[in-house]
Amino acid sequence: MTGILKKGLSSRSVTLIGWIESIDFPTLDLKSIKAKIDTGARTTALHATDIRHFQREGIAWVAFKTVGPEGTGEVEVEARVHSDRWIKNTSGVPEERIVVRTEICFGDLRWPIDVSLADRSNMTFPVIVGRAALKNHSIAVHTKRAYLVSTNPKKHM
Repeated sequence: MTGILKKGLSSRSVTLIGWIESIDFPTLDLKSIKAKIDTGARTTALHATDIRHFQREGIAWVAFKTVGPEGTGEVEVEARVHSDRWIKNTSGVPEERIVVRTEICFGDLRWPIDVSLADRSNMTFPVIVGRAALKNHSIAVHTKRAYLVSTNPKKHM
C-alpha cells in the first residue's frame, strides 16, 4: 500500500511494509533473506559466522558465511569494511562489530544502508532491519501483517 498521507507528513508517499519481509542485499549477492523489521533496534544486523579480515589493495575487507537464499544452507560473502562500531546486542550489552555498507531491496525499493555482522544463530531471523535503515525513506511498518512488498519464500517451496 502506497500513497498514504497524514497531517504533518510531506507530500511524499509512504510505503507500507510488513513486520517480516523477504529482502535482498544485491551488492552482497544475497537474495530472498527473511528479515524482521524492528523499529526498536537502531542498527541492521546480518547473521555472519567464520568472520575473517583481509586486505585487498590496501583496503580492509571481510569474508564471512551467512544464510543462503530462502534460508538454504550457507554462502560465503566478501565485503569492504565500512567501520567498526560498538553496538548494543539484543540483551543491551555493547559489543564491537564490523559494519559493511551495502544496498537493501524491499520489493522495488532500493537504497544504501550500513549492516553490522553478528552471529544470529540463536535468533529466529537471520536479519533484523533497524530504524536507521528505514529513516528518510518514507517507510511505515505494519505490526500485524507480513510480506506486504515481498513474497513469503515458503509459499514457493
